[in-house]
Order: sequence, then C-alpha cells, then structure tokens
Amino acid sequence: MRYNETLADRIREALVDVPKVKEKEMFSGVTFMVDDKMCISVGPDRIMCRIDPAIHDQLLEERACRPMVMKGREYKGYILVDEADVRRKAELDFWIGLCLDFNSRAKSSKKKAVDKAAAKKQVAPKKVVAAKKKTANRKK
Repeated sequence: MRYNETLADRIREALVDVPKVKEKEMFSGVTFMVDDKMCISVGPDRIMCRIDPAIHDQLLEERACRPMVMKGREYKGYILVDEADVRRKAELDFWIGLCLDFNSRAKSSKKKAVDKAAAKKQVAPKKVVAAKKKTANRKK
C-alpha cells in the first residue's frame, strides 16, 4: 500500500524549518527521521507518532488515537492517529509537536548504536599485523 502523499506533504511543510530531517521508506509508508531518530510516519490513511511513553496512556484516554500493535504486542510510545483526526492544522501540529518534543530526548535506535560501537572497535592496521604475528608464534 502506498502512503498518503497529501498527508506527507503537510508534514514536510510543518518540518521545513526543523534541522536534520530525512525521509525513509518504512512501515508501509514514509518515515520522517529527525536527528537520525524516527519521529513521525505516514501510512495510507494514518500517521504513526513516536511520543513520550510517559504520556502514552493519557493520550489514549483523551485523544482520538490508538496504540501501535505489531504481532500482538502493543508498543508504548507509538501512537496511530487516523487521517480524519488530523484534518485540521491545529490537530496535526499538536501531534507533530509531541513527536518533536520527545525526539529531542529519545535515544537512537539500537542498530545505529551497535554500528557506532563496531566502528570504534575497528582495529588499526598495525595492531592487526601484531595480532597475526602472535597467532603465528602460538602455532609453532
């Protein structure tokens, strides 16, 4: 299924002055990454908002939204909002504001953290040669 281009354009417009925004196709749509962290995603008829898990339950009670569920598991901090519930600019701005607020405090994905750790562990060429020599000496 293709994502809702009109809704994606509205989010692009709202994020135009936000630094470090990238778009990535995922979750059957397009996801807006802010500072290399997932912020908000657009699907065929909804947005998925990454929000502070501390306000997750409160939003479910007070707003027209539902939790994100994958493979029977509810993901706290991820909220789905139907397109009909963000038709007004003020409503869309509300959700984008929550996403940006949490994004500034959110951790990067584990994969990115693992990639950074792997990059730090890369061995300098001299150490590789020395390690090979030690291994060769042990075999003798």
